[in-house]
Amino acid sequence: MQLMSEKGAAGGGLRERKKRATRAALAEAAVRLAAEHGAEKVTVEAISAAAGVSVRTFFNYFDSRDDAFVVIDADAGARMRRAVLEAPADLSPLAALREAMAAELAEAEQQHELWRLHAEVLHASPHLLARGVGAHMAAEADLADAIALRLRGDGGTGGHGPGLYPRLLAAVAGAAVRTSMDHWSAHQEEAAFLDVFHEVFTLLAAGLPAPSA
Repeated sequence: MQLMSEKGAAGGGLRERKKRATRAALAEAAVRLAAEHGAEKVTVEAISAAAGVSVRTFFNYFDSRDDAFVVIDADAGARMRRAVLEAPADLSPLAALREAMAAELAEAEQQHELWRLHAEVLHASPHLLARGVGAHMAAEADLADAIALRLRGDGGTGGHGPGLYPRLLAAVAGAAVRTSMDHWSAHQEEAAFLDVFHEVFTLLAAGLPAPSA
């Protein structure tokens, strides 16, 4: 899951916050320019100028132009992994993952337009979409690994790879976020995004009972 959270960026020292802000500005400039002109017509020079930095600075944050289109916030996965591992021991794996994701989604309503444009840019370019899917799968696998480590710390069994339960939980949680966003996007006047998000995870925690007639 490639997200950008201003709340998540608030941590760390001043230098780290400035680095995150610069990277976020470059990623946003890249997405907005690509949405307007098409990714293939956007240059590193144009992205750098729109973000108010030099081309050299651009390459301090991205290895290539396409990287700026694909991942909005490369640090989000690491923050969620750390949050899952450091969550209170009395939280279930699902609750720990829910809280980690909620922290990243705290600015979801403000970031919604940018995320929508990001999705449009990826879907308009097959090779960018393929890279985006790959990045999503890598982030999901990393979350599954964090869940597995948490379970082993709570007395779970080890083994090769994260195992079935962590992989399923990470995949289901990702689907829950997408479902929350899709539903909220169509019903913004009815509830805040985080309310929808928590309702979805409440249904998951309850075992997805069928709604009463």
